[in-house]
Amino acid sequence: MTMKVWVHTLQFEAQNIISVELRPIPGQKLVPFQAGSHIDLHLPGNLIRSYSLANDSRETHRYLLGVLKEKSSRGGSVYVHEQLRVGMQLTISEPRNNFPLHEEAVHSVLIAGGIGITPILSMAKRLQALNKSFEILALGRSRNAFAFADDIAELKCHVHWHFDDVSNGPPNLYELLHARPPKSNSHYYACGPAAMLEAFETACQTLGYVNHHIERFAAVEVKAADDARQSFTVELRKSGKTFEVTHDTNLHQQLILLKINVPFSCEEGICGACETQVLEGTPDHRDMVLSSAEQASNRVMMVCVSGCKTERLVLNL
Repeated sequence: MTMKVWVHTLQFEAQNIISVELRPIPGQKLVPFQAGSHIDLHLPGNLIRSYSLANDSRETHRYLLGVLKEKSSRGGSVYVHEQLRVGMQLTISEPRNNFPLHEEAVHSVLIAGGIGITPILSMAKRLQALNKSFEILALGRSRNAFAFADDIAELKCHVHWHFDDVSNGPPNLYELLHARPPKSNSHYYACGPAAMLEAFETACQTLGYVNHHIERFAAVEVKAADDARQSFTVELRKSGKTFEVTHDTNLHQQLILLKINVPFSCEEGICGACETQVLEGTPDHRDMVLSSAEQASNRVMMVCVSGCKTERLVLNL
């Protein structure tokens, strides 16, 4: 589902980062969201880009985004920074949450790398509202490049700041996490660049921290499984269409050619927009959204990146 909103405020937050405050058009209401959620912006040129919500999930009158102007932008962040204006209307998706907060945790450690502060800030505000124990590790290249620093300073929690230009290098995630041994039912969250997330996951596994969670802004390539098929038949149950995927094409391309109504956004398997119910067959999951258990159940798949392990795949499209 999509809805119309208007751009209420654009504000400079840090070097190459602006915040975008969206409000509902008259007569409409925003859909409530949970901390860790993101929405899709539908931009000119058929661009759909996902951005995390940074504001307090108790707020019902606005959505707040933080947008980094990416050096390798495919058009989305450049448009937001250079052409989006206050008063313009946008089409957005309803909030989705692939990075849920475990509110029952006794203690939470929230790690933000750069623009990864956006979902982390919303989580922190939720935990504060619940009067839960939490702390933040705020990691960035420099103070000038770290957004929402004033908002973090206002939170009632311990904050560990690390800036590469001050510390003469990146943080040591293992040492930082080792200094924070699990309390009963502790949970650890991280959002930021790929290298930081890899270091975070490695450290958590080494230290035996089971309850760790990540949110990616960029995909990590997942190679096809050894038993993935290069060719398979796809049946679309709702639309009544059948087609072949061969070695020189893929499921994503075929669905676009047939103009099947699938809300593709990131097209990298990290946002969850294209989640599709699987009725028959065994997908070759190559996404970063579904858990291992969810992938093993084969009930849904991300059709933008995934393939198939069986001769036939039946989708609820």
